[in-house]
Amino acid sequence: MPLPQRAPRQELAHTCSVIDVKGWIKPDKRDDGPPPDPGERRAIIIEISIVLLVTFGLSGLSSILSLVEDALLAGSLADQTVALNTSSSSLGIIDLLYQVLRILRLCAWGALGLYLLWRAGLGPRLVGLGRPRAKTDLLQGLGLAALIGLPGLLFYLVGNTVGLNLTVVPSTIDDHWWRIPALIAYAFANSGAEEIVVVAYLISRLRRLGMGENSSLLLSALLRGSYHLYQGLGAGVGNLLMGIVFGRFWQRRTDCGRCCSRMRSSTSSRSSATPSSATISRGCPSSSLRISSPPSACTVDP
Repeated sequence: MPLPQRAPRQELAHTCSVIDVKGWIKPDKRDDGPPPDPGERRAIIIEISIVLLVTFGLSGLSSILSLVEDALLAGSLADQTVALNTSSSSLGIIDLLYQVLRILRLCAWGALGLYLLWRAGLGPRLVGLGRPRAKTDLLQGLGLAALIGLPGLLFYLVGNTVGLNLTVVPSTIDDHWWRIPALIAYAFANSGAEEIVVVAYLISRLRRLGMGENSSLLLSALLRGSYHLYQGLGAGVGNLLMGIVFGRFWQRRTDCGRCCSRMRSSTSSRSSATPSSATISRGCPSSSLRISSPPSACTVDP
């Protein structure tokens, strides 16, 4: 008696449209469900306004005032200095506690963004904070760092030479034993708060208001550039460009992630109803999921 044959396995093959130039420059507008009613729309606008006034929006306004003040002072901007990390007390232990409070404030900003996204039905995995994939994340992180860091350094040097930037001092904190750990913790907290609030939160909520991908990306990048203006006009423009790159990368990655979620749900329900099986490699978009252009459409290779 012949053994019953298993149904052919379905592999979800991956080509996450990394080379889809048109999709990167002019992505299709996302379908985030029915448009919000007037009450929900008003609530989202109020929510965004409060979040930005509590976090980076207020920092942007402060930076604009700082740049205007520096420009009105005698001399070139390049003759003035600005420190990224400063001491708040001449007493070492008190200064350490001030640094911890700054780090906690940034962590709270990031937590606020994640909480509001979760309340809106967008859990961490849907905004790019799913299970880490060490090799892929590391390689992509190094690639973005090289793409942004090296030109950014050159952009700063040129801007400083022509008088568009202040001279940036990384830190004026005294040489205490806790100085390096505090600076590292601050860097992690600051970058996390930026990417969560300025990219994930703001773009997601602007999408819900019906704003297109490019429009929401531009507003996010303008916000990022605004709160770096205290370093000079060149720093503001440089960070605006960085915001466009980071924001678009996030948009494309989360498109792939949501597609993975829809495919997992689809294959899960299908496999429970039929004897055929389907497999999805762990992680997306580095999984074997094939995403056609535009990335909102997924196909399964038999």
